[in-house]
This record gives sequence, C-alpha cells and structure tokens, in this order.
Amino acid sequence: MAQRLALRQLLSLAPRTLPPQAPLACHTRAFGTSANCKSTFNVQDGSDFQDRVVNNPKPVVVDFHAQWCGPCKILGPRLEKMVAKQEGKVLMAKVDIDDNTDLAIEYEVSAVPTVLAMKNGDVVDKFVGIKDEDQLEAFLKKLIGA
Repeated sequence: MAQRLALRQLLSLAPRTLPPQAPLACHTRAFGTSANCKSTFNVQDGSDFQDRVVNNPKPVVVDFHAQWCGPCKILGPRLEKMVAKQEGKVLMAKVDIDDNTDLAIEYEVSAVPTVLAMKNGDVVDKFVGIKDEDQLEAFLKKLIGA
C-alpha cells in the first residue's frame, strides 16, 4: 500500500506531456505474421485502388486473392515478407476479388492468386499461382530495377 502511494505521488510530480520523439524506423523483425511497416495495405474500392496504386509514384505489387483460396493463404504472407525486405522501395496492395469484383474483371484476373507488378499506373509484369521466395525476390528486383 505504501508503495502504491509513493508511486502515485511520484507520478503526480512528473510532467504530463511526453517529449517529442523521432519516428520509429521500419524494421523487418516484428511480432505477428507480417512485418510490413505500412508497405502493405488492403484496397477498399476502385477509387482507393486509383489513389493508392495507379497514382502511386512507387512501384506497387498487387495481390488479387480470396478468403476461400488455399494457395492465396500461402502466397500472401510470403509476398508480404519479401515486400517488407525491400525497405519501402515497393508497396503491396491486397485486393480481395470477392469484395472488388470490378477490379478483378478490369485487370483480367481469371484465377487466384494473381499478382501484378505496377509502375506509374501500368502493369509491367504478372504471375498466377504460388512462387517460392527466390522467384518472388527476382520478381520484386525486376520491378524496382535492382
């Protein structure tokens, strides 16, 4: 009880505002299934896709997937991990084809997973199905020009 009282008194003397801190750096090590540091995002609708993918100055990998798709559940986290390793040079947009049917039709997605590489609003590369980490790394390096 005396410790709680002393702690309360000490806290009441401390300033209420925290000093400004530098923004946190993006690290590839993180808890959870994805270490994306805002390099991966879910597309909400067509206008969101236009704003965040087509009009983005950075290259964007677009993962067309579905909740019911087994291979998508394998490829998605693998691709997120590889995008995170690129340290912000490329972004990843996730498009659920059941929620965004119009986008799937527009980009001629006939099977999932389908992954597009987009640069300056144009599709520059594409693959369908699962790839291993070496193939994904080569796909990303080709997209960012490394």
